[in-house]
Amino acid sequence: MKINGPWHKNHIMPKNATFEQRMKWHLAHQKHCACRPIPQKLAEEMKKKGLKFS
Repeated sequence: MKINGPWHKNHIMPKNATFEQRMKWHLAHQKHCACRPIPQKLAEEMKKKGLKFS
């Protein structure tokens, strides 16, 4: 997929991001860019916590 450069420029992942920050960033990324999937480890953690995403 094509990268949404403006979105990436304005939405930088914080350094040492918490689980909550990473989760929110990747969910927003999935809606606005989706140039790559949610990392497998993060997706697995989200599933364990009962969080739904597509």
